[in-house]
Amino acid sequence: MLEVEDLNVRYGRVHAVRGASLSVADGEVVAVLGANGAGKSSLLKAILGLVPGESGRVRLANTEVTGWPPAHRLAHGLALVPEGRRILVGLTVEENLLMGAYGRRDAAAVRTEIADIYERFPNLGARRSLPASVLSGGEQQMLAIGRGLLARPRLMMLDEPSLGLSPLLVQELFLLLRKLNRDGLALLLVEQNTTMALAVAARAYVMELGRVVAHGTPHELLADDRLKAAYLGGNRRAPRGAAAARHP
Repeated sequence: MLEVEDLNVRYGRVHAVRGASLSVADGEVVAVLGANGAGKSSLLKAILGLVPGESGRVRLANTEVTGWPPAHRLAHGLALVPEGRRILVGLTVEENLLMGAYGRRDAAAVRTEIADIYERFPNLGARRSLPASVLSGGEQQMLAIGRGLLARPRLMMLDEPSLGLSPLLVQELFLLLRKLNRDGLALLLVEQNTTMALAVAARAYVMELGRVVAHGTPHELLADDRLKAAYLGGNRRAPRGAAAARHP
């Protein structure tokens, strides 16, 4: 579904992403972990084309999309739920959802899908005509995900979706992500909550200072004491029989 090869991103003298490579298979959940400033958000933005890659390649569904503008990548099945949700608080809930379908011309299908989103998220349906500013943080995150779904992605990238949410809402969020994945949506998840991210991901990449420093299955990563101490929340017990993580 997604192949990123040797991607580099610079902001002036700052080398934010350094030769990063990763892949996401069709229907797979992949996590990207690391401390603040590791380059995770810049990686997602470069994959969507929101920031230019200095070098490297991006392929989506076996098509080379390197150099494509974000709108073309979106139309080819890639969507991003950005950090901080980026809800337009001056617009209504429904107007925010319609922004996700901006490039579509099938109005009847869009209306059906919005009705499905209201069924999935009843709180949004009850507030459809109200400004998005009245929503709680959790409701705004659901709105951001619903907006992304209206682009009909085959792969959805989510940047810190649990940021600022209560533990109960985090649990509900990850239950939703599991269901979306069971329905066939591939996910690339940047997340500070490593416990929850590794619980849903089939594989994970760990970034440090713009580089991918390790990758593997959750069992493989949690079996590496150095990775646990540095990036994955300390002294968690590794699952029995786990293999060593691979270090590029």
